[in-house]
Amino acid sequence: MKELKVKADTENLLEVQSFIEEQLEEYDCPMLTQTSIGIAVEELFVNICHYAYAPATGDAVIRVGMHEDPLSVEISFIDSGIPYNPLEKPDPDTTLPAKQRQIGGLGIFMVKKSMDSMTYEYKDGKNILTIGKNLK
Repeated sequence: MKELKVKADTENLLEVQSFIEEQLEEYDCPMLTQTSIGIAVEELFVNICHYAYAPATGDAVIRVGMHEDPLSVEISFIDSGIPYNPLEKPDPDTTLPAKQRQIGGLGIFMVKKSMDSMTYEYKDGKNILTIGKNLK
């Protein structure tokens, strides 16, 4: 398990993405899968930056674990911000025209649909959101 700790600031997004990409490239992750994971990582990290500590700031910890059988990655996003479980929010009704939809929630919905697993827990004063994706 590898870990990166950064300020929850969008200026650190590139560092977070590079950290994840390095882990995936070690395991010859297919480019399409890397792209899906990259979009999910961006959405989740930016959400932490914008909402977890608002209007203050704090840290975000990103943990990456690789599993061999089946070959998969597990990425956890950890912050000490406001407790918030994005999985409790209902999915947006994508059958409605865009003008009739409620604002927000589409990013988390896309992450749920593109990853193989997504879990949340609040433990020891920390939000822990974990995504998983099979690499092959």
